[in-house]
Amino acid sequence: MSLQQIVFGVLSIIAIISALGVILSKNPVTSVLCLIVTFFTIAGHYIMLNAQFLAVVHIIVYAGAIMVLFLFVIMLMNLNAEIEPQKRNWLKYAGAISGGALLLVLLGALREADVTPIQPGSADIGLISNLGKTLFNQYVVPFEVSSILFLSAMVGAVIIGKRES
Repeated sequence: MSLQQIVFGVLSIIAIISALGVILSKNPVTSVLCLIVTFFTIAGHYIMLNAQFLAVVHIIVYAGAIMVLFLFVIMLMNLNAEIEPQKRNWLKYAGAISGGALLLVLLGALREADVTPIQPGSADIGLISNLGKTLFNQYVVPFEVSSILFLSAMVGAVIIGKRES
């Protein structure tokens, strides 16, 4: 076994265990912390795929901003088990049935998938310079349209914010 396979196996085992910790944890704060560990292991997988930009963006956006937002929401909700209404049994059964159906669909899709190995090419596949060249040469119009969309959303948020106060 090579070092890359060992690192991949360790990252995968940690990701699976922490993802199970997200699902099975009774404490919401512990669940969020396990989710942060899962995000970091996924970023490790991105680094192994030579996609450093994607790994950094994944850490900044998900493990940074989204998880801080989740923690603030959990802290502000003041979750108490005594005042939380009990779930009905049919909701648990419906969740188990829908989860099983999703598992069957995913297994069927994976069974029919054509898995071809990645051909070894250049070592700079996931680098940001190639992403920038592709983004500003081939996809310049969608990039500019999305920037106009974000600008109009920010102007709208400012207008709505001033209207409320």
